[in-house]
Amino acid sequence: QVQLVESGGGLVQAGGSLNLSCAASGSITSINVMGWYRQAPGKQRELVATIPSGSSTNYARSVKGRCTISRDNAKNTVYLQMNSLKPEDTAVYYCNVRLWSSGWLRDYWGHGTQVTVSS
Repeated sequence: QVQLVESGGGLVQAGGSLNLSCAASGSITSINVMGWYRQAPGKQRELVATIPSGSSTNYARSVKGRCTISRDNAKNTVYLQMNSLKPEDTAVYYCNVRLWSSGWLRDYWGHGTQVTVSS
């Protein structure tokens, strides 16, 4: 059993900042990729940022320069620092973790955390 617990969402004015976190726990052998996705009302879920087990990172063009993804391997936690937020960043943000558990490589999703940016 693996659980992902997200936190840090909320309501913020345009130009503000939020820091999301997602902690993975349970029967984890090792974690490959950690990332954040988002889904706005009426739209498909889209990638925000990912961070593999190395030091490289990957960002959607819409957030590059405004968001920073990082991870703490000792805590099995991934963070997303979001700055200069815009109303179009409003969405439910989901944590995604690809990890080895009980001999299987699988993707796990968090329950989602709402981010609302007011204009």
